[in-house]
Amino acid sequence: MRIGLFGMFGGGNLGNDGCLEAVVAYLRERHPDAELACLCSGPEVVSARFGIRATPLYWYSERERRPVLPVRVGLKAVGKVRDALRLVRWVRRQDVVLVPGTGILENTLPLRPWGFPFSVFLLGLSGRLAGTKVAMINVGANTVEQRSLRSLFRWAARLVHYRSFRDQLSRDAVLAMGVGGADEVYPDLAFALPVPPAEAEPGTVGVGLMDFHGGTGERHRAEDIHTSYVEGMKQLVRRLLAEGRRVRLLTGDEPDQGVVAEIVEDVRARSDLDPSALVFEPVATVGELMAQIAGLDAVVATRYHNVLCSLKLAKPTVAVCYSAKGERLMAEMGLGEYCQDARAVDVDLLVEQLHEVERRAERIRPVLAERAAVNAAALDHQYEVLSSTLLGAPVPAAAPAGRAS
Repeated sequence: MRIGLFGMFGGGNLGNDGCLEAVVAYLRERHPDAELACLCSGPEVVSARFGIRATPLYWYSERERRPVLPVRVGLKAVGKVRDALRLVRWVRRQDVVLVPGTGILENTLPLRPWGFPFSVFLLGLSGRLAGTKVAMINVGANTVEQRSLRSLFRWAARLVHYRSFRDQLSRDAVLAMGVGGADEVYPDLAFALPVPPAEAEPGTVGVGLMDFHGGTGERHRAEDIHTSYVEGMKQLVRRLLAEGRRVRLLTGDEPDQGVVAEIVEDVRARSDLDPSALVFEPVATVGELMAQIAGLDAVVATRYHNVLCSLKLAKPTVAVCYSAKGERLMAEMGLGEYCQDARAVDVDLLVEQLHEVERRAERIRPVLAERAAVNAAALDHQYEVLSSTLLGAPVPAAAPAGRAS
């Protein structure tokens, strides 16, 4: 069987790549004879890491970006046509196409309708025309106000052969778009990833940062949102260092390193703070991120998969949320009262919330570990559904004792 994998993978977003990693591991365990291919934003990274034949999603991104506007516009127009034709041909070569997780039906971060959303719509349409089954697996969605974007998402969801969602919030958002069906809700695919070994860092707090500028409908105040968020996180790091804490900065996407640089510079410029107590080590995979989180006492994080990995590893966690999905995840894991809006960070409250989750750590950790194990078991069931409905008889799964939670 030829199985295609579609999404924004290999572009530096650790959460997206973690979803791909989880599904590739499932396919290689349960369907080892399948021939895998990937259409993605970073084909070189995906091929090198997973040994999968990968094709670039966008032709224009592979070309030199010339400064002359007419040439740039012309290249983009040519690229749109080439991308559409390449996507259709790629889908026709597959028996099944899987879209592993990610917020593929979200606009919580800035999106243009005729960029990736159009590609998602064209994927579903190509599958119908070519007779290739397309499945969205444990994807995220949210309520979309922009008419053109909502229409593309609605048709993309209608055209695929199978859908499941990573939370009820996403399921409800797609229902509100007018897409019905017996869709199921399963946990985020990252809950299926193995827990890596790690060295303990006693007394260290993780602070997960994000290059945050608001969502699609907030472009008019994007810089104000970004400045406010960064200033709030700077103040948080200063407060923690002033308390004598060691702070490890965490990221989830390559652009986040710009915010890291601002915070490091801010700390170095202050004579009352010890820069050596502030640690940052870039990571390339979600496994490396989890290895860093595993050694921490507690975490304050913004990116969804920074928060998710912290909860999966049973760390007392405070979430600085940029969308409702973060709040929903925290509530499902039992920490719903420890959230804030990334657009208006209250540093005093943030420090108070962190101290409280640390005081309650002995009660919080067992609850988080139990819920993470339940989520991992639910994903096993999701894999069984995929095998039985789309992929044929699987190889029997390994014994549960050999599976990390």
